[in-house]
Amino acid sequence: MPRFWEEKSLGQLSREEWESLCDGCARCCLIKLEDEDDGTLYTTSLVCQYLDLEGCACSRYSERTVLVPECLQVTPDNADKLHWMPQSCSYRLLAEGRPLPEWHPLVSGTKESVHDAGISVRNFAIHENEVDEEDWEGYVVDGEG
Repeated sequence: MPRFWEEKSLGQLSREEWESLCDGCARCCLIKLEDEDDGTLYTTSLVCQYLDLEGCACSRYSERTVLVPECLQVTPDNADKLHWMPQSCSYRLLAEGRPLPEWHPLVSGTKESVHDAGISVRNFAIHENEVDEEDWEGYVVDGEG
């Protein structure tokens, strides 16, 4: 398979190519909490109820932005502005002019490589609806900002 992501800009990609850039880590699905005082974002181990935890893919992908209005759709126009996205995110990497890592499925040739590398949320994420919202702060795993 040609390495189209090295030959085209994000804006030149077909829909199929764009979708294939997602490495399937589901880190973008981790719920973030924002400190109202200073704007710091805190990433939790909680994910949307629609995330398939084994496959790390949205079970309602085509209707996700309707079901979850705060679910952001990454596009070529906003990929370079989403600084809260994981540093390993393919869209962010390419928007910043960096290469895809060896564990990326397009490079490795297998979708399991992202899980084998420990990049995905497969083994630690919990569905948001399994935790009372007032307890979400106890699930913070990382602070950014």
